[in-house]
Amino acid sequence: MQSWNQLYRTLAKRGSHLPCKLHQATALSVRTYADKAQIEADVTVVGSGPGGYVAAIKSAQLGFKTVCVEKNATLGGTCLNVGCIPSKALLNNSYLYHLAHGKDFENRGIEISGISLNLEKMMAQKSGAVKALTGGIAHLFKQNKVTHVNGFGRITGKNQVTAKLGDGTEQVINTKNILIATGSEVTPFPGIEVDEESVVSSTGALCLKKVPESLIVIGAGVIGVELGSVWQRLGSKVTAVEFLGHVGGMGIDMEISKNFQRILQKQGMKFKLGTKVMGATRRADGQFDVAVEAAAGGKSETLTCEVLLVCIGRRPFTQNLGLETVGIELDNRGRIPINNRFQTKVPSIYAIGDVVAGPMLAHKAEDEGIICVEGMAGGAVHIDYNCVPSVIYTHPEVAWVGKTEEQLKEEGVPYKVGKFPFAANSRAKTNADTDGLVKILSHKETDRLLGAHILGSGAGEMINEAALAMEYGASCEDIARVCHAHPTVSEAFREANLAASFGKPINF
Repeated sequence: MQSWNQLYRTLAKRGSHLPCKLHQATALSVRTYADKAQIEADVTVVGSGPGGYVAAIKSAQLGFKTVCVEKNATLGGTCLNVGCIPSKALLNNSYLYHLAHGKDFENRGIEISGISLNLEKMMAQKSGAVKALTGGIAHLFKQNKVTHVNGFGRITGKNQVTAKLGDGTEQVINTKNILIATGSEVTPFPGIEVDEESVVSSTGALCLKKVPESLIVIGAGVIGVELGSVWQRLGSKVTAVEFLGHVGGMGIDMEISKNFQRILQKQGMKFKLGTKVMGATRRADGQFDVAVEAAAGGKSETLTCEVLLVCIGRRPFTQNLGLETVGIELDNRGRIPINNRFQTKVPSIYAIGDVVAGPMLAHKAEDEGIICVEGMAGGAVHIDYNCVPSVIYTHPEVAWVGKTEEQLKEEGVPYKVGKFPFAANSRAKTNADTDGLVKILSHKETDRLLGAHILGSGAGEMINEAALAMEYGASCEDIARVCHAHPTVSEAFREANLAASFGKPINF
């Protein structure tokens, strides 16, 4: 029996005989005044972030002549260059410094004197990882015969993309299908101008030249607590100001959030929840006075810091893409409306990732990119967004997939709860790393796993077992009856499922 990939390649080679028919099988050649010979393509991807580069590679693997247009000098988008990847390098290295510099190593019998921080070298390790991974994408493009065009891509027709290159010339690509994967950008804070030195976005926070004595973070969502953790571990006094009444952003289970906040406070981070920032002014000594007040209104207060980090979220990068030239209108949040095949109102133009509805997650964009181009080749198009996990890469990590307890209550779904603390897990105990718990939510009548919430070391790795179980419609008993290696922290996940299904775990 032919594999899907073999089938797609066969179909792709037939061109106009594809089951879904690549729109406008012969790409339209629109008269232009471009400076270079026009490129003919089957699929042109605009953007090379996780969604875009993965879609481009998959498209080429399916037999389509593929072009990827990227405005930046390096491939990988925000995630690889100034987002997920560099932040994880700093999170890991700052945690190791924290272990060595604090009492953790001493308590384990590891006595070191003269510990010092070489921030420049730490930043160099981060940059090395970024360079290797972005260079890896360039290699994958070459290996899979994806044509890379370095320029700012704009849609200039239903079947045409024009890229403005760095030297001022233009490259026209006539293409049967266009895939918009331009990602997102930092949401600005009204009245506070970011200079990426003393008032920084997440981008600037990844390359500060020295550890600030004090740091105020506007926003205690995923990015805020991650970057706040980095600089707190390296010696900064960090205060996070959050409009909502909890930490961890949208989608986090409230019980997990409260426990998470308690652990971060124990580490030294401070929080002002249910609080809004009114403005910030620079003093003569270079410090910043940040005016805050209760979100519901009330007495104002002034906080002072050396560096101010603005982390209030991200917004779709959908401006200046030429969408208006083909009649594509954005929704009220600046996103591109699509159907269940990722098609816009123009059938030959598709969109994925942060520019469309749904969580702004790299792995969500990757899945959408693969499924979208498979759909172009006639394959099934399906993704269950309830099974897309989320992770906060602090220490301990927080990870979840599926429904929260609050959502199940709101929806009126009968449910059971199973919990297991890492303090009762043998591997966590031997690692002297016992903060957190696993919380499982199951359907009261069918025992089906509805949600998994993990606060603990390695939560981001463990959550994938929960995502797999949910994709296959597993019950908590199914998971509890799977043999887990001993001793491992993932046994806590099994025990929590045991508690949800049978009422009691074994080891607690």
